[in-house]
Amino acid sequence: MTKSKRINGFYNALYKQYGPQGWWPAETELECLLGAILTQNTAWKNVEKALGNLKEKNLISIERLALIPTPSLAILIRPSGYFNQKAVKIKNFIDFIMENYDGSLEKMFAEDGQKLRDKLLKIKGIGPETADSILLYAARKPVFVVDAYTYRILLRHGLIPEETNYGEMQELFMDSLPEDVQLFNEYHALLVRLGKELCKKSPLCEGCPLEYDPHTV
Repeated sequence: MTKSKRINGFYNALYKQYGPQGWWPAETELECLLGAILTQNTAWKNVEKALGNLKEKNLISIERLALIPTPSLAILIRPSGYFNQKAVKIKNFIDFIMENYDGSLEKMFAEDGQKLRDKLLKIKGIGPETADSILLYAARKPVFVVDAYTYRILLRHGLIPEETNYGEMQELFMDSLPEDVQLFNEYHALLVRLGKELCKKSPLCEGCPLEYDPHTV
């Protein structure tokens, strides 16, 4: 069976096991965008606490985030960890939106997906996973997000060699699947769930939906 068929089979098995994930949890595009930065190197429950603090201060706003001093922002997002660094990253991003799109997410999201990705990656503190999360979940551009869970799952199932990089993993999914925002959204969320629940550093292989013979999926 080809890698492409296995990638499609994995999605079918995961969806059958877990159903729709309803990810990314956010009320607005800006909240989603902030979550993509805050979730770097931390659990989502900590991100929720940080976002809750910003909501209490009515700071889910580009204009207000542009005005708040970086140290004050850092205190509010402390629950997310690495809060001083993340405060700088958020301020860098807000400056980027203000300078390039007059503070308008609508204008930013109207940009061609690849051009916007190239620009996002030039912002200090924004790497491929964060940029692609912003593109997929906030801007609703058809780009597949990969992460440490993706790498672990693909490696354990023999779909990639150990030295595979982010771009090569992303290409495997985007070459194997139809270009569809909702599909990419759902698939990434399903892989994250599998990684958290079963495909851990010490895997719990019994009951894994991907342990089936891929020919039967």
